[in-house]
Amino acid sequence: MEKRQYDNESISSLKGADRVRKRPAVIFGSDGIEGCQHSVFEIISNSIDEAREGFGTKIEICYYEDGSLSVKDYGRGIPVDFNQKEDCYNWQLLFCELYAGGKFSNVDEQNYSFSLGLNGLGLCSTQYSSEYMDVEIFRDNFRYTLHFEKGYNIGGLKKEKTDISTTSTFIKWKPDKEVFTSIDIQPEFFVDVLKRQAIVNAGLLFEFIDKKNDTKQNFIYENGIKDYIEEISKNKNFTSVYYFNHEAYGQDRDDKPKYKLKFDIGFCFNNEVNLIEYYHNSSYLEHGGSPDKAVRSAFLSAIDNYLRENNLYKKDEKKIIFQDIEDSLILISNSFSTSTSYENQTKKSITNKFIQDEMTNYLKKQLKILLIENKIDAQKICMQILANKRSRELAERTRINIKKKLTGNIDINNRVEKFVNCRSKDITKREIYIVEGDSALGACKLGRDSQFQAIMPIRGKILNCLKASLDKIMASKIIIDLVKVLGCGIEIKSKHNDLDSFDLNKLRWSKIIICTDADVDGFQIRTLILTMVYCLMPTLINEKKVFIAESPLYEINYGKKTYFAYSEKEKFDIINKLTGKYTILRSKGLGENEPDMMWQTTMNPQTRKLIQVLPEDIAHTQKTFDMLLGTDLESRKNFIAQYGYKYLDLIDVS
Repeated sequence: MEKRQYDNESISSLKGADRVRKRPAVIFGSDGIEGCQHSVFEIISNSIDEAREGFGTKIEICYYEDGSLSVKDYGRGIPVDFNQKEDCYNWQLLFCELYAGGKFSNVDEQNYSFSLGLNGLGLCSTQYSSEYMDVEIFRDNFRYTLHFEKGYNIGGLKKEKTDISTTSTFIKWKPDKEVFTSIDIQPEFFVDVLKRQAIVNAGLLFEFIDKKNDTKQNFIYENGIKDYIEEISKNKNFTSVYYFNHEAYGQDRDDKPKYKLKFDIGFCFNNEVNLIEYYHNSSYLEHGGSPDKAVRSAFLSAIDNYLRENNLYKKDEKKIIFQDIEDSLILISNSFSTSTSYENQTKKSITNKFIQDEMTNYLKKQLKILLIENKIDAQKICMQILANKRSRELAERTRINIKKKLTGNIDINNRVEKFVNCRSKDITKREIYIVEGDSALGACKLGRDSQFQAIMPIRGKILNCLKASLDKIMASKIIIDLVKVLGCGIEIKSKHNDLDSFDLNKLRWSKIIICTDADVDGFQIRTLILTMVYCLMPTLINEKKVFIAESPLYEINYGKKTYFAYSEKEKFDIINKLTGKYTILRSKGLGENEPDMMWQTTMNPQTRKLIQVLPEDIAHTQKTFDMLLGTDLESRKNFIAQYGYKYLDLIDVS
């Protein structure tokens, strides 16, 4: 194949709309749905900047059935008329030129002191990436309209005199599927973005109209982050809510110009909720950057110093880490600067050295004062952070211990006591019976089909996994043996633990069958096994792998025939059909059953009765488990008082 020539004429550049349309990821960070969402945020940002300058208190966002959008603000109206200085129309600069706008002189605070949009890309890049864009502007008693299609203006600027004296900007557009791989923005995106912007722009009303779903929502926080912290903490914080605000001038390097910084920080400590969020010039900093580094450094330094100076560490105890603080901290940081170094155009992190240094030094100083002047809160904070630390360290030791215990397969070097395997290697056919005690093991072992049925006996009642701590659960040999036999690992995620080693593909059985006696003790053992599965490997219930084997309550002999009844109703139904003499025997425990009876009633796939444990109502299941087996004693007492009479027939009062 002839190679293409590479010479001076081989070099080319993208021009006009192609600079965005052919390389959207360069501007928006992605050519997928995230990039499309970011293009929307660019338009909203411009309206927010106007409101922050004091022009307009309401922004309307509408999402239409066809996927198009509109944003309307009541600011000064974008200036789109002729610009003598640039010798062209402003609409051409703003809508058709990258790196053009009115926010480049904000360092000296002439206009847009603290702006979301600093790069002069948003309006033009969104226009370039749209299937169409319509613009309507009211200012100076004129109505201006513009229309664009796929990055090109159609018809120029239309200008007409109007009696409307109010000013506003209305932009409607549809993201282009030729540019983005997906333009199906979900309403949750707007809810999240608008709520966040309402939080950091106190008193600014965002009205979201979703015509796709025929809904309308308003977002406003009159007192900004103060209202938001109160909303998050739900008045359950164990310290006061503290607020710091500060202004300063500085520079990132000696050879760089100085710029203005101001920030508000609100925080409290709460045992039920923890959240840290950073905003800069109203942009949510998902990855934090400079403010995050400042908060981590300042809080860790101030609290560690306080712990050491007040001898609150135990002898030879390791120092705290920020995670120990974060576990109980609600903190919102809202900063603004007239010069901002974003990590990239998506504005998810900032890198300003002056911002980091100034926030760190200020916070260290203020936190030191706070801890000295508020001794009661300081004591609460320190005790909780030390409790978090020690819990984390215990969890880490537990995690390592569990990993050791669960490592390896069941083989001659890693035997599980009294486990009886089956011969088949076909996981789609293999079943495991979890049975009650050694006597049941013997009966089931003799009554099973050893080709595909395995037996795992448990002795007595296992731990209640809803009440026991994780380290106690994992110290239980019975539970560890059960986990090993099942083979799929466990799935536990908590504040200090991520023990999610669960892998359904490693499950060794097609069915997990719980088989206990049909008496009070048997029912309790069954419930405790189900609780263990529910706590340690709930996916097995979701995937419908768990069953309960019903054992008969009565054996009814009629001539040479034997009938088995699994309930009182079945007993009476059978008796009513018999015309001669019969005998009724109360079924014995599993361990006393003959092998052929075990096979016929409990293990033969053709004749046994299995109850599948279904996940249909997870919320109800969780509530029931927590009430009957959890730590809420009052709810359990109330339930027994109200419904206990229904279960009296289960109690042997003879």
